[in-house]
Amino acid sequence: MTGHGDRTGGNRTDGNRTDGARGWREAARAALYGPGGFYRRPEGPVGHFRTSVHASPLFAGAVSRLLCRVDEALERPPELTFVDMAAGRGELAADVLAALPPEVALRTRVCAVEVADRPAGLPERIEWLDQPPPGARGLLFANEWLDNVPVDVAETDEDGVPRLVLVRPDGTEVPGGPVDGEDAAWLERWWPLPPEEGLRAEIGLPRDRAWAAAVASLDRGLAVAVDYAHTAGARPPFGTLTGFREGREVPPVPDGCRDLTAHVALDACRLPGGRLLTQREAL
Repeated sequence: MTGHGDRTGGNRTDGNRTDGARGWREAARAALYGPGGFYRRPEGPVGHFRTSVHASPLFAGAVSRLLCRVDEALERPPELTFVDMAAGRGELAADVLAALPPEVALRTRVCAVEVADRPAGLPERIEWLDQPPPGARGLLFANEWLDNVPVDVAETDEDGVPRLVLVRPDGTEVPGGPVDGEDAAWLERWWPLPPEEGLRAEIGLPRDRAWAAAVASLDRGLAVAVDYAHTAGARPPFGTLTGFREGREVPPVPDGCRDLTAHVALDACRLPGGRLLTQREAL
């Protein structure tokens, strides 16, 4: 992916007018998941971009083998659960179910978690949920989910003070107030901005909380997140917020017609006992 070095993440305007502008987190939440939002559109994400799920059946095969390893570690429970977070149109859930050995498939509860309506043609035994089921025993798998959990953006002003970036419906940005409270504490801990004007960061606290809540839904088992990511010491100086539409990278505009994504500070999301690996290492 290219274009992540763009400082502005879109059009920029000067001045103090903020009419129609709001923080990127609020704007992206409405554009992606609100009524008529991008992830509720009938064509689904696959109409605009491909993930590992769509690129090759080998990915579902690898996930099914991981689920079998979890099954063995749990000593083959009567009910094994596979939770597919941000399931799109259920492609991974269906392919993993089809790839499982028959004996394991018979015991497996498959849950696809997605805000969009259930797609036609999905196998009936796949449950369609808007939240992960509580008390599951098995594997929770989140492929490119966290990068779509909306976050606010901070940018340093001429005095080196991190300020929230506000965005209008047409994508033009204006500076907001100084970052404070929990967001400021998160920045200081995970993505401290040097006092140089124009440096940017995406405030990942909502993603930390979303991942912690997803992991907490498991009674026993394994939770895996796969995403574009960065870690401390290698943060991108101008952030990574961008858009995708019809297979092409486009400026981020909260209009509901494009995906809005930013790489994940996975080291901040990691819980005690968690490990960070490249996808190649994991596979």
